[in-house]
Amino acid sequence: MKKNVHVTHRKDGNWAVITERSQRAVKITKTQEKGIEVATPIAKNNKAELVIHDRKNHIRDKDSFGKDPNQPKDKRH
Repeated sequence: MKKNVHVTHRKDGNWAVITERSQRAVKITKTQEKGIEVATPIAKNNKAELVIHDRKNHIRDKDSFGKDPNQPKDKRH
């Protein structure tokens, strides 16, 4: 079962890299950009989806690294 990887904003102003169904963050970073850098290889290795949240923790963007039959043509992350 794949575990999607989320980059979420924390109340203390930092960003957390969290895999689904985990109680703890894999990594806490100062910036969202650094969180994405940390989360991308994790999502690739797990063939999972990278889910990026904004400061209000609404989903801002997604990038799939699994076997998606409708792969997007752009490769932002």
